[in-house]
Amino acid sequence: MLPLEGVRVVEFAHMVMGPSCGLVLADLGAEVIKVEPLAGDNTRRLEAAGAGFFPVFNRNKKSLAVDLQKPEGRELVHKLLKTADVLTENFRPGALDKLGFSYEKLSKENPRLIYCSLKGFLKGPYEHRLALDEVTQMMGGLAYMTGLPDRPLRAGSSVIDIMGGTFAAVGILAALREREKTGRGAQVTSSLFESTAYLVAQHMAQFELTGEAPQPMSVKRPAWGIYDICETAGGGRLFVGVVTDTQWEVFCREFQEPDLAKDARLRTNGQRVKERAWLVPRVNEITKKHSQSELCAKLEAIGLPFAPIAKPWDLLDDPHLNASGGLLETKIDSKTIRVPALPLALDGQRLRKRADPPRVGEHGRELLAGLGCSPEEISKLLDQRIVAFPTHS
Repeated sequence: MLPLEGVRVVEFAHMVMGPSCGLVLADLGAEVIKVEPLAGDNTRRLEAAGAGFFPVFNRNKKSLAVDLQKPEGRELVHKLLKTADVLTENFRPGALDKLGFSYEKLSKENPRLIYCSLKGFLKGPYEHRLALDEVTQMMGGLAYMTGLPDRPLRAGSSVIDIMGGTFAAVGILAALREREKTGRGAQVTSSLFESTAYLVAQHMAQFELTGEAPQPMSVKRPAWGIYDICETAGGGRLFVGVVTDTQWEVFCREFQEPDLAKDARLRTNGQRVKERAWLVPRVNEITKKHSQSELCAKLEAIGLPFAPIAKPWDLLDDPHLNASGGLLETKIDSKTIRVPALPLALDGQRLRKRADPPRVGEHGRELLAGLGCSPEEISKLLDQRIVAFPTHS
């Protein structure tokens, strides 16, 4: 059994933030029902940089396609929500309230319901603003720390959407635990802006403690003597970290550099940081004596941190991910692709894919029957375009 088996989640979500929360809950065993418009979540039709959103964040879910603009559609969803443990939503502030699905209304109908909103901002002057991952990266300082001093740059992934979704899942798990004691649900809210602030907290604290404004990561001085991309023979590059005094001793010994080991200027990490101007080029001279593969093998053998410089698609052939169950085959339309599993193991086992991302309305008949609708009523709802089911197998 998975930890969340028996928990029913009704998801009103699109894009990345809301679906990433649902993915965590679904992979952990919850029944996550994705409520979609009759034509399906618009995220299904994104192209280019958005093409991966739907297949990555919607496995292990069920789909109910229903027209919420019609009273009959809203009535069906109200029935569904009376059976739910959790509701998640990441639409603009007030959107669900206008459809009759406010926390105040639903908590009266189902006092055990945990109502989770994933928004741009928590309560405060900005709470009614619309936000996107990139918006809060810019206003929260993450883009500044990622780019060049005069050119802020968003991180190369939807890190804030995923962070906000993950914190929403944490809040839901806490509310489920609390409900075991009180019998009552709760209102949970996570946000993009506050997630961004959490990610840059170390830089905020550094400023307060030292009075110095930290420079962007692209130009700042690292906290460690060797923490750099180094050159290798044949033109390859490798990130190498030597972050403790013990590691420095190992590096000097294993690369046969007694002069560096004895140099009084390099005895501590703090001293090595001050000598980086000449020390980093000197270390590059050492690494350039070895090919990339030789250097990888040597650093692994002696236990020093290192990393080849990879591109995201290189991970599809990564031996570790492939051997450890870290990639899940996922069918989306007529294609089968591989996407990462959650970065968790329970009792040594990776969380698996139990179902591919659903087709629009794929589970409609099953869910409506579970709400007590007869076959005749289901056919009528379909004829009246209140619900939609897949048109192809």
